[in-house]
Amino acid sequence: MASTSPQSVADIESFVNLLRVACEDPKINAQLERLLSFPDQKRQNMIHTWVSDMIIAEAPKDFIAAIACLRDDKIAEKAYEVIFKCNRGETL
Repeated sequence: MASTSPQSVADIESFVNLLRVACEDPKINAQLERLLSFPDQKRQNMIHTWVSDMIIAEAPKDFIAAIACLRDDKIAEKAYEVIFKCNRGETL
């Protein structure tokens, strides 16, 4: 049976959209940059709690998936680079 799960985070459209919105909206950018600037363990714990809260609140599954991607250290590091470039006026 073929797997339908994404092969990479780039295949998760809601994650890509999250980064786009962060580049377009200074408030979202600042919030995401703050979250991504925490040490790995603290960021992971905060995201775990946030995802759990969103599941309980029945938030959209695609948004939950986008935020959950940020638990991974390498993904969070790359997302931080994107946010940093947006702050400097560089394009995605």
